[in-house]
Amino acid sequence: MKATARLHELGQSLWLDNITRTMLGDGTLQGYIEELSVTGLTSNPTIFDKAISGGDAYDEQIAELSDAADAGEGVGANADERIFFELALADLRDAADLFAGVHGRSAGVDGFVSLEVSPLIADDAAATIEEAKALHAKGERDNIYIKIPGTEAGRTAIEESIFAGVPINVTLLFDDRQYLAAAEAYMRGVERRIEAGLDPDVASVASIFISRWDVAVADQVPGELVNRLGIAVGGRAYRAYRELLDSPRMQRLMNEGARPQRLLWASTGTKDPNASDTMYIEAFASPLTVNTMPEPTLLAFADHGEVGDLFPADGGNAEAVLKEFEQAGIDVAALAARLQVEGKESFNKSWDELLKSIGSQRGVAAG
Repeated sequence: MKATARLHELGQSLWLDNITRTMLGDGTLQGYIEELSVTGLTSNPTIFDKAISGGDAYDEQIAELSDAADAGEGVGANADERIFFELALADLRDAADLFAGVHGRSAGVDGFVSLEVSPLIADDAAATIEEAKALHAKGERDNIYIKIPGTEAGRTAIEESIFAGVPINVTLLFDDRQYLAAAEAYMRGVERRIEAGLDPDVASVASIFISRWDVAVADQVPGELVNRLGIAVGGRAYRAYRELLDSPRMQRLMNEGARPQRLLWASTGTKDPNASDTMYIEAFASPLTVNTMPEPTLLAFADHGEVGDLFPADGGNAEAVLKEFEQAGIDVAALAARLQVEGKESFNKSWDELLKSIGSQRGVAAG
């Protein structure tokens, strides 16, 4: 049995952090589903930028969409943005259809694909709520998550979107406090649905970013602490997650028909060339969670990954390791806040680059 299958058997969902029109059309994604136990996928602006600018697979649709986009039709604030959402939704509908069997078998727990709102409106809760609702409706699939960052404004949008029945992937979370704040927004949305007599079963995941922690401190800590911060922070978050699952509040919600928001391990590709390329996948082998991984990481884990002990529900030695980092001068709480701000800025930059790529492709198509 492949390591990917063993990971799936222990109760973790394996998602691919990538999508291209080529892999949808040539059977690559279908192969990952059948052979590597992949049950969902995530996307982001950088992934779509590489896909759109990396070949001619999107050129025909870009040319077809240009006139409509210029006329202001569809979701998005400008022509290039409207074209992007049409391109992305076309791909995500196809991907969602490939995962429809998983979605059905799991009764709506698994088999999701993800699309994020424009990061340029991240600080505008009202605009985020409106765009999340519009994108999900336009997606025309039950198994499409809309990604909203877990910032202060984002939390307002998360609560309102869950209340509106929109499945949400909360992104840009870095530690247990940010995760718990996002979980609070999710639960408030569900509780309001119960009070209003609505179905409380609205799917959601909360995405904790891991590898960026180790990149941030690589040059600031002694050698014995290199590549240990992300796993320790994840341990603290996993303990908070498991405690929340067992809490009276969550038990009451589940008794009413709600399902817990699942914890998702994100940014799990190893950035250090001297470290194991399956380090984070092996570390975060944990039931009741999702691990979304870049394509090279997925293939590496399928080839030579190992499934050992499950991640301890109490976080294992996370607190002891985090204390070592504090003693080494790392303010973990302050770094979490900084990483979220930097992540938001990085998303903005990726979004701008994506729209520039689409603008360039439009120019080529017009020529």
